[in-house]
Amino acid sequence: MERKLRITLVKSYIGRPEKHRRILRGMGLTRLNRAVVLKDTPQIRGMVNKVCHLVKMEEVKE
Repeated sequence: MERKLRITLVKSYIGRPEKHRRILRGMGLTRLNRAVVLKDTPQIRGMVNKVCHLVKMEEVKE
């Protein structure tokens, strides 16, 4: 069974550095309160850690 993460954008990225915007777009988060389900990989965890002040993350078992 593969572990997954549900990542939700909870704060706007207006006024944030371009690096943070690229990370959010790379994860597929474009609008406030939208959630995406992604594989739990070290790369995704690193992306979430960079923008942890803008997103909410929870583990999902599927």
